[in-house]
Amino acid sequence: MDVFKRFLYDGCDLLPEWTPANVIERAVERIRLQIGEAHALCALSGGVDSSVAALLVHKAIGKNLTCVFVDTGLLRAGEAEQVAQTFGEHFQVPLIHLNREDVFLSKLAGVTDPEDKRRIIGEQFVRVFEAAARELSDRPRFLVQGTLYADVIESGSRTAARIKSHHNVGGLPEEMDFELVEPLRELFKDEVRRVAPELGLPEEIVWRQPFPGPGLAVRIVGEVTKARLDAVRDADRIVQEEIRRAGLTAELWQAFAVLLSVKSVGVMGDGRTYDNPVIIRAVTSEDAMTADWARLPDEVLERMASRIVAEVPGVNRVAYDITSKPPGTIEWE
Repeated sequence: MDVFKRFLYDGCDLLPEWTPANVIERAVERIRLQIGEAHALCALSGGVDSSVAALLVHKAIGKNLTCVFVDTGLLRAGEAEQVAQTFGEHFQVPLIHLNREDVFLSKLAGVTDPEDKRRIIGEQFVRVFEAAARELSDRPRFLVQGTLYADVIESGSRTAARIKSHHNVGGLPEEMDFELVEPLRELFKDEVRRVAPELGLPEEIVWRQPFPGPGLAVRIVGEVTKARLDAVRDADRIVQEEIRRAGLTAELWQAFAVLLSVKSVGVMGDGRTYDNPVIIRAVTSEDAMTADWARLPDEVLERMASRIVAEVPGVNRVAYDITSKPPGTIEWE
């Protein structure tokens, strides 16, 4: 990188144009040209992508923006409460908090294919936002999303094969009431994280671990049910607690649990069990386009495995995923 910089800046007398301030200025200008005096809804997840998108649009159109946070029932433990609290402390934008767990779970009943899950969740998000827009007097016709360039690439383009349909790209319905606003569509996650502090976002949002839009639905291999969600949510909570306890949070891109649909024989006490395994996944990465499996200390893995088997009903085995990306993806579905 130093050689490139010397070549470009010193050898060619080129000035760097990619700075957080320039990115913000250009994004705000494009947003104003697209939205004008109209109103917009922002799909807020609480992560750095949607938060930066929200602040960019708010900077462009001010009070004409309303944010919507949807509790799908597919979130991590305590996430809905945390997002609402963090948003209230750091944002000056109206927030609508909707609980639609029953809707999402009913639509996912019996569905096992990961692409079907993503498409169903993508469509339901849009339908929820459409219903929210109809209840507002200004009837917003724009929907703001924190779509990244990585989402676009993995969902397929003219130059890349589809790996998986991101719910906010390939998972969107063909017909919807909104025009999309995606101010981060040409940026990677590491670039968004450089822009975020310039907008005043706190570190707990800037460095919040990436979480898939479809949530825990794509961390359950097979059908999504309330019982299986509770199991993977509890296992994930244990993984997060042990990562924090070991002081490894800043070293990892993501760490989470996956619940499989197969079963294996085990023994607890004097009895035989026939339950599901949980896979622990932890990776390091710069932009999520490539990733390496994290070399977690043995004692950390041991504590995770012992606690998950002891504390999560229906789980009797824990394994650790040591697959890099490529050939594997970070998420299992």
